Amino acid sequence: MRYAQGGGLTPAEQEKLEVVRLKAAKWFEADAGTVQIAAALRVTDRSVRRWRAAWQRGGAAMLASAGPMSTERLAPTQWQRLESELKQGPLAHGFDDHRQGWTRPGSGC
Repeated sequence: MRYAQGGGLTPAEQEKLEVVRLKAAKWFEADAGTVQIAAALRVTDRSVRRWRAAWQRGGAAMLASAGPMSTERLAPTQWQRLESELKQGPLAHGFDDHRQGWTRPGSGC
């Protein structure tokens, strides 16, 4: 899962989650319990309760993906480079304190 500007899921991850929510809708129609649905779909009880409330307000259409909340600002090649740079760690980028952190001492972070 990527947390880009604005956070959230990639479009592919959004589609996968939408499929899970629509499966939950079938369980709601069968009047299955929250714990049973959560276990079957491998999600939290809280998610199932939230989805059920949406489903009760407007059916399966309420469980459809609303699409990305914002457009990606980085191209796939830029994401790859960023991930590569982060894997190198803070020492490779001049952060040489003993904590191996990404902030400089005294930066307040």
